[in-house]
Amino acid sequence: MRIGLVLILSLFFGFSGTAQQKRFVTVKRALTLMGSSFEITVVASNEEIGYINIEEAIAEIRRLERLISSWDPMSQTSEINRSAGIKPVIVDYELYALIERAVQISELTSGMFDISVASMDKIWDFDGRMTSFPSPEKISDGVSRVGYKSIVLNKQNHSVYLKEKGMKIGFGGIGKGFAADKVKELLMSKQVPGGMINAGGDITTWGTKSTGEKWLIGVDNPDRDSRFFTWLPLVESSVSISGIYQKYITFRGKKYSHYLDPLSGYPSTGIKKVTVFSKSAELCDALATAVYVMGKERGLALINQLGGIEVIIVDNFNRIDTSSGLLLKTTK
Repeated sequence: MRIGLVLILSLFFGFSGTAQQKRFVTVKRALTLMGSSFEITVVASNEEIGYINIEEAIAEIRRLERLISSWDPMSQTSEINRSAGIKPVIVDYELYALIERAVQISELTSGMFDISVASMDKIWDFDGRMTSFPSPEKISDGVSRVGYKSIVLNKQNHSVYLKEKGMKIGFGGIGKGFAADKVKELLMSKQVPGGMINAGGDITTWGTKSTGEKWLIGVDNPDRDSRFFTWLPLVESSVSISGIYQKYITFRGKKYSHYLDPLSGYPSTGIKKVTVFSKSAELCDALATAVYVMGKERGLALINQLGGIEVIIVDNFNRIDTSSGLLLKTTK
């Protein structure tokens, strides 16, 4: 996810009404959470209340990270991974429900989104240290432990069992969207009238800013000086952006994304950027990953079958395609 390509601006509409209308302020904080850059913006009656709301949001994100992190040895997710091929693990309903939804998205995308692709995390390294591709044998061995159909869920006791030893699950393709939705839900329950959660490029909004302005997202074309070719409003909605930005490897002058095809075990190619819009940040996050892996034709075909979801795809030739329900007004 690339935050630098996402710019939230405002249209100044102002509040209509009388002089008695209540005034609000916008309070914002940027920090690193869940290994990514977060920006939390809330609308409040005064700055003190706004900062209290932001602290509540931060506490919620940290709670969720302790639940879903595969890097924290004390998390329930780590316990599931340690018990792969050995025994089921009973987990909190919140985690169970997330895994259940992830499996449903795997079914929807014919396995192109799969949280068990985390089983490949020791084979590929996208932090710049790799100097050659892993061997085909090593990739094939990793793929043998990938497969959402080997995630066994028991709704009665909320247990999760990974059938294969060495199998792992991880939430890199859905976790930040999940967190954004949960924080939005928390703040709305506390009557926060408006806000925006930017979870490393997974963004969700509600209400308006303190002046009544709408949230807008600027959509750009990679390799075109980061200039925005259109602006789209986010009204009670969410967006997720996937692309080759910070996490990739380069071999013989060609960039390979960190989005792995769960079926082949190799990095996906053909697309530079995917932007998905829907009500749920979690769903946006997962579908952006799936579309990136599926490729342009299959990705567009999938999104066009789903209600209330739209996509913008920029391919390796900088061609821009959109789903059938999205009309773009380009800027000069």
